[in-house]
Amino acid sequence: MSTSTSAVSAGRTAALVGDFDRSPAYAGLADALTLLIGDGRIGLGARLPSERELTEALGVSRTTVTRAYAALRDSGYAEARQGSGTFTRVPGGRARAHDRALMPRDGDHEAIDLNCAAASAPPGVAAAYAEAAAELPAYFGGHGYFPAGLPELQAAIARTYEERGLPTAPEQVMVTPGALSAAAIVAQAFTRPGDRVLVESPVYPNATRAILQSGARLTGVPVDPDGWDLGAVAAALRQGSPRLSYLIPDFQNPTGHLMTETQREEYAALLRRAGTVAVVDEAHQALALDGQEMPRPFASFAPETITIGSASKVFWGGLRLGWVRAPEGRMDQLTEARVGLDLGAPVMEQLVLIRLLARGDAVVTEQRDRLREQRDRLAAAVTARLPEWRYRLPGGGQFLWLQLPRPLGTALTDEAERHGVIIAPGPVFAAEGGLDQFVRIPWTRPPEVLEEAVTRLAGAWSVVRDRQASTRRTSARVMVA
Repeated sequence: MSTSTSAVSAGRTAALVGDFDRSPAYAGLADALTLLIGDGRIGLGARLPSERELTEALGVSRTTVTRAYAALRDSGYAEARQGSGTFTRVPGGRARAHDRALMPRDGDHEAIDLNCAAASAPPGVAAAYAEAAAELPAYFGGHGYFPAGLPELQAAIARTYEERGLPTAPEQVMVTPGALSAAAIVAQAFTRPGDRVLVESPVYPNATRAILQSGARLTGVPVDPDGWDLGAVAAALRQGSPRLSYLIPDFQNPTGHLMTETQREEYAALLRRAGTVAVVDEAHQALALDGQEMPRPFASFAPETITIGSASKVFWGGLRLGWVRAPEGRMDQLTEARVGLDLGAPVMEQLVLIRLLARGDAVVTEQRDRLREQRDRLAAAVTARLPEWRYRLPGGGQFLWLQLPRPLGTALTDEAERHGVIIAPGPVFAAEGGLDQFVRIPWTRPPEVLEEAVTRLAGAWSVVRDRQASTRRTSARVMVA
């Protein structure tokens, strides 16, 4: 959710609300503005256009705008300030947008949070929730448990793989309460205590925590600033005989690398010779931002691959749904492991995802367009304000992996908090230590917020660079994305 003290013009507001429902017009306009404020396209604290200006821009009556603004104020999404105009807000205030587990420290809700790579919901998500709520009562007569997922959703997810050239039956899909739950189920099903699991380093840390819950041991292999070290992968497979290999070939978290088809074919051959099963995390696969053709799924090269997907990165983090695509014959093991952890994902959210997937690429395109602009603005700000920092601009995903001139990532993270920015240092992503020369910055906030964050980071970097702090501590923050 963006925070703003700027004014949004009447023309911009008219473009954002688009062809709103006019039955009645004031209610449709109020609903459209509520969605725009809720998903961050109109920032918190922004001054809305005057009633006269918006009346002219929309070509509606003054009464329509007056009643729409009154409805916004009544619902808590706007407030009138004497002599200043109408300003956006959310019910309960800014702190409502944060969870104490993620933002536990005094003043956190006033900081720019770049710790979580999670975007606000794109247009279309709210409508999908409203439609799903209307259908939900039809399920109240049953027990509500669907350990494999609603059959309609299983079929919809299977179709997404078919469209990418990977034949998939609905029975090969298990719906879970998020991708992390999927990783935990896979680890529980296919490893025993003491088994080795090969993981990338840097790596998405919450996934490794989920894997460790099964009692497995991790072996890290490097993902360099230039990409995957397949020689190191081959050596680790020979030496450790890992049961599973967890990898993110599509806009790897946190480096943003995209594995080529040639690399996928070579990696698959290495795994096949070692008897190791790939667990492929595709959470960011749909977020190709430059219109590029994506490589075929890793499972196209290694049929035994277990693939994990997620709705949270593409649509919204609050849509807590993920899934597992398993090879034929593996679902029984997954189901047995799953019922020891939970009995199914929420029905309401599954109904929402059915609708979002049915709308094809429309919602995802909107999300990609927004993320592309934010990526480019973040990269330009870093280049201008922090020219010493090095990075490769990813073609998709949600984050920059930035290399500092010196190993001061943890010290920078601490100093950045004093400047009002929360970021994640490299060691958080290290499978076996190190990486203090890196920080990760997601581009999941509005452009003006990202630019302000870089300005603050530049101030923090100047302090750290000159001080070269000798005492460093590892951030205790919870990583969620």
